[in-house]
Amino acid sequence: SGAAISTAVVRALAQFYGQQITPAAISDLVYEVEKLYHGTPSGIDNTVIAYEQPVYFIRQQPIERLPVGRAFILVVGDTGQVSPTHKAVGHVRRQWQADPQRFESLFAEAGRIAATARTIIEQGGPGATLGALMNDNQAVLAAMGVSSPELDRLIEAARQAGAWGAKLSGAGWGGNMIALVEPETAPAVSDALLKAGATGCIITEVVPS
Repeated sequence: SGAAISTAVVRALAQFYGQQITPAAISDLVYEVEKLYHGTPSGIDNTVIAYEQPVYFIRQQPIERLPVGRAFILVVGDTGQVSPTHKAVGHVRRQWQADPQRFESLFAEAGRIAATARTIIEQGGPGATLGALMNDNQAVLAAMGVSSPELDRLIEAARQAGAWGAKLSGAGWGGNMIALVEPETAPAVSDALLKAGATGCIITEVVPS
């Protein structure tokens, strides 16, 4: 991602000039770069990449480390569709301004889902339960208008191939989606995504911490 490249550049410059730099300082600098590209970034990308570990992030609140209670297998599918983050963010902002009551309700639901998912991840809870929350979150994101036909197609293909849950990743309107799977179903889900039009797939593991 752009945040990963920016983080690498900041670290390289710090090393070149013989400077020690903390993850918090790296995150702050990369966030400034993100603002140049995205306008109003969430702050999630720069935080996770700078700290190099899962975190629970709420804007304008202290960053909390997110322990992972058990391993989770993810399949990442690329739609091949490029969409600048600032466009999707701007769309949500305009829709919120037009209908604040509806969007505040959607934001609250997304927050509830995230808080419940946090507990499951920390406690190493059932993958099927976490997958269902991913599906719920995707429904909220679709209601916000940030999904796309390409994302919807890959998400449905992953679910049909046996994924516990699937959702878009990032701002939406293209980019990547992620599917939570059992280890033995990962290859089938990856194949299904490629057949559904994904330009690439990665199978990765979130390890306990």
